[in-house]
Amino acid sequence: MTLKLPQIEDYQSLFLNNVPMLDVRAPIEFKQGAFPFTQNIPLLTDKERADIGTRYKNLGQDAAIKLGHQLIQGKIKSERVDSWVHFFEQQPQAVLYCFRGGMRSKISQQWIYERTGTLYPRIKGGYKAMRRFLINELEISAQHINPVILSGKTGVGKTLLLNTINQKVDLEGLYHHRGSVFGKHATPQPTQIDIENALSIELLKHRHYGNTQILLEDEGSNIGSRRTPECLIQKMQHGDIVLLEASIEERVNITFQEYIIEDLAAYQTYYGKQQGFQQWTEKLKHSIDKIQRRLGGLRHKELKTLLSNAIQQQITGNIEAHKNWIEVLLVQYYDPMYNYQLSKKQQRVVFKGKRNEVHSYLTTKYKIS
Repeated sequence: MTLKLPQIEDYQSLFLNNVPMLDVRAPIEFKQGAFPFTQNIPLLTDKERADIGTRYKNLGQDAAIKLGHQLIQGKIKSERVDSWVHFFEQQPQAVLYCFRGGMRSKISQQWIYERTGTLYPRIKGGYKAMRRFLINELEISAQHINPVILSGKTGVGKTLLLNTINQKVDLEGLYHHRGSVFGKHATPQPTQIDIENALSIELLKHRHYGNTQILLEDEGSNIGSRRTPECLIQKMQHGDIVLLEASIEERVNITFQEYIIEDLAAYQTYYGKQQGFQQWTEKLKHSIDKIQRRLGGLRHKELKTLLSNAIQQQITGNIEAHKNWIEVLLVQYYDPMYNYQLSKKQQRVVFKGKRNEVHSYLTTKYKIS
């Protein structure tokens, strides 16, 4: 009797419940795009996958399958099954998938059963079907929500406010970028596909729980080197705007904490203390150079001098000197640019105030909590 290998195709339930997933695709496929709560333990290495693909192209499916079994046998097979079994022991509610829900996930499913006696479900249609589902749902979700746009000058603490709200989508968090020329983190941004998948899942959850009023930070069509889906941008361009305000002193302190204290710590954690400091200072210098044309020659020179002085003082223990160039940058560069952009959408502004006032307004007016 042929063993019936169970499949699951309730993609919505998988994503709503953060069900852990075992991705048995090759590493190169996983790097191109995956889902949250997913671990990649491949059936085939990149080279094995390429060799089998070549065999399939030249000699057909049967020859490709034969090569696959020759490559994955004995100790290699045992080690890979061991890894899958360990994964399911830690997360017994998990499911598995390959690219199309076909041979690779069937084989993995079969081998796990032979080892454990347990049939863990594979996802029907695999990664390709789930990806298509999320693309479709992203379009539907974007039409369903009524975004409220949180705006304000650079450094007013929009992210700090956003973090106190449940009915929100933190685009800068999803995109792993702060949205400015200085906004690059120590670690790379996710792929465009990973971002779209995560964004679609987050909006799907809001729809499921009946959240239509969603708070989003005012962002452009690109965040770092990744783009925001057009369907969401179009909705955001018609949303009410709530302006967060703060004094220049507060803005300097918030920017200092985020871009100096926290960012340096992240770089040093990732690269090590000495190299992290070097990488971080180079990023700051490069960021100022990237806006040289907009700054103008004299202002660019002034900021570079202030930054260099701050770095030197930091080495001797005075990190506060960074506040000097931060204030100049906020007042002379970011504020004029922000004022110009705001002038084009002033008619959409419905409220402005300090953090507590804005939070109270959002809660009262839009029932955003």
